[in-house]
Amino acid sequence: MLAALLLLVAGVQAAEFDVADIRVEGLQRIAAGTIFNYLPVQVGDRVSDGITGNIIRTLYATGFFSDVRVEREGDVLIVVVRERPAIAQIDITGNKSLKTDKLKEGLADIGMSEGRVFNPVMLDRIEQELRRQYFGAGKYGVEIESTVSPLERNRVAVRIAIGEGRTARIKQVNIIGNEAFTEKELLKQFDLGTTKWHSFYTKNDQYSKQKLGGDLEALRSFYLDRGYVNFKITSTQVSISPDKDGMYVTVAIDEGDVYQVKDIKLAGQPSVPVEELFPLIHLRRGEDFSRSKATESAERISELLGSEGYAFANVNAVPEIDEEAKEVTITFFIDPGKRVYVRRVNMEGNTRTRDVVLRREMRQLERAWFSTELVKRSRERLQRLGYFEDVTIETPAVPGLADQVDVDVTVKEKPSGNLLAGVGFSQSQGLLLNASVTQNNFLGTGKRVSFAVNTSRSAQLYRLAYTNPYFTIDGISRGFDLTYRATDFDDLTGADYSTDIGLAEMNFGLPISDTMRAGLGFRYQYTRFFPGGASLLAQDFVDANGDTFNDFFLTASYTKDSRDSAIFPTRGTLQRVFGEVAVPGSDLQYYRLNVQGRQYIPLTQRFTFAVRGDLGYGASYGDTPQLPFFENFYAGGPRSVRGYDAYTLGPREVDGDQDPVGGNLKLTGGLEVYAPPPFGGDFENTVRLGAFLDVGNVWWTESEPLVDRTGFDLGELRYSTGLSFAWLSPVGALSLSLAYPLNSEDEDETQIFQFSFGQTF
Repeated sequence: MLAALLLLVAGVQAAEFDVADIRVEGLQRIAAGTIFNYLPVQVGDRVSDGITGNIIRTLYATGFFSDVRVEREGDVLIVVVRERPAIAQIDITGNKSLKTDKLKEGLADIGMSEGRVFNPVMLDRIEQELRRQYFGAGKYGVEIESTVSPLERNRVAVRIAIGEGRTARIKQVNIIGNEAFTEKELLKQFDLGTTKWHSFYTKNDQYSKQKLGGDLEALRSFYLDRGYVNFKITSTQVSISPDKDGMYVTVAIDEGDVYQVKDIKLAGQPSVPVEELFPLIHLRRGEDFSRSKATESAERISELLGSEGYAFANVNAVPEIDEEAKEVTITFFIDPGKRVYVRRVNMEGNTRTRDVVLRREMRQLERAWFSTELVKRSRERLQRLGYFEDVTIETPAVPGLADQVDVDVTVKEKPSGNLLAGVGFSQSQGLLLNASVTQNNFLGTGKRVSFAVNTSRSAQLYRLAYTNPYFTIDGISRGFDLTYRATDFDDLTGADYSTDIGLAEMNFGLPISDTMRAGLGFRYQYTRFFPGGASLLAQDFVDANGDTFNDFFLTASYTKDSRDSAIFPTRGTLQRVFGEVAVPGSDLQYYRLNVQGRQYIPLTQRFTFAVRGDLGYGASYGDTPQLPFFENFYAGGPRSVRGYDAYTLGPREVDGDQDPVGGNLKLTGGLEVYAPPPFGGDFENTVRLGAFLDVGNVWWTESEPLVDRTGFDLGELRYSTGLSFAWLSPVGALSLSLAYPLNSEDEDETQIFQFSFGQTF
């Protein structure tokens, strides 16, 4: 009897036994099946002291339990557990610089989230994780206090109180050991630095270990690109002031000596003529060694081999250093591998768009050499179609063949039809009502069909258009356009006349390259002119020419577009040249030419510098004495010279209200620097803030007694400067400008604040 009692108390530690059954006690939330998955013993196994210890260690290691015991009741193994509490809620207070969601994401990465099992040991990890995030934001004086409150049903509430403190600013950055370059010149390579006027935006004065690492690499590249082959960063010290508000960075360097290029060699099997490779190497014998030039030269050679079918070519630039002579011999080792061919081009994901629409954009063809450049151009052309949200191209090797690949094109289609209706407002045109139905990929054929209606206080537009981008297999497009436009210049510019214009046009487009295109068209235009009683210029024009005109035009255009985006581009060029001439036999005989240019240059990762110019000229010929003044160019307003009222710059009528009448010569342009807002987030791709300088005017170059200030004079150019805001909002495009005219005259109509909403900007 005593032996039996001792056996019951000691459990399984008294003797080995065969397990007939396993019972788990103490579970509340965790399923018994979870325990059985972790148990290192099953029914029928023989249990000894060593195995019971392993059971306890295994269950503890799950982190689910605060206590585990193993007992025995006959041949039944009993596992008694005490569950750790679950986290019912996590409350974070005092955080201002970092959002709560971001902090909780960091906690979830270390296993602390609502619904998870709470482990007291994790409190230290929580505080360490939060400090890590705040240190990354430059707040080294942060104080964190965590409390845990028990709740019913074995749950806890974790409350974290944060005292952020002030952001530590970089007070000083020192570079020691430099002799060839001044510290000021070297610090230009650093993004980090002391507080400047722009630090509120760039945050360059907030220390970050990652930023410092990038700056040190930029410093290393600076020296290696100037021949300092043995340049070293011997130490980096970062210290913080006692009040944890100031950071001090000291970088010690060893410059070494300058090495020149002694010789340039090619090794391996280039597979292309050597005379084609040496021009790609931008290093010269006798000049200072440059690591970036060597790397870029190797990349250019690799790209050339890739375009010749050697898709897996390997090119390495290996320097051989002569320490005594301070010279470097650079050898480009070339391993082209096998020439690779394309077996098939496969299309996937185009459920609506026909295969032929995709294949005619492909520059990489089947059974041809595989070319990385042609694959890249093919993807770019597919993306520019506008039919797809995403385009991916993979080039898997053909199984069993080392010299063949397939080109798998996968597209994700987006709706190519738009049904739009909107209301907008513009200071120059008043209330805007617009509606349009556009199908860019009509029935999956790639053809474009659109119908648009736009009305405002000053103008009404009705348009039906159709374009077939591949009228011929070579990519020549053909389009038709039917348009009716009524314009009241009294509401638009103050001039007392209006026009009704109807036109029918057929045009063709000829691709010159992937970024260039030429156009040719023929247009019939019906114009009805309505002179106002107060405009002597309009009455004089009607007396000389009549008020109804049937004209036939030849049009020609050239476009080059290498921008990386049609909206908010950051790099590239847009050039447009458009000319039209009324052919002999038309009621009015004149021509107009317009040249536009846009250049976008990335200054930094966020800032873009934009330059624009717009030149327009028109004149008459034959029996028409001068360019019809209702075909004149205008300047001023949000899309021209900001700070001046829209369409008001330039010559005016002599009599009456002296309304602006435009001119037959227009010259406008501007400089602008813009960037996304500093707060980023959802507005990173839809908002731009900018500072600009605008210039421009229009001139009436021919003599006209009813027009004041005729003749061309660059001294009449108007200038303005200011700030701009553009937002591609969910309900329409909004553009604002706050401009200050720099040289306005008494007769000019200035407008400091200008905006438009509901139009494309």
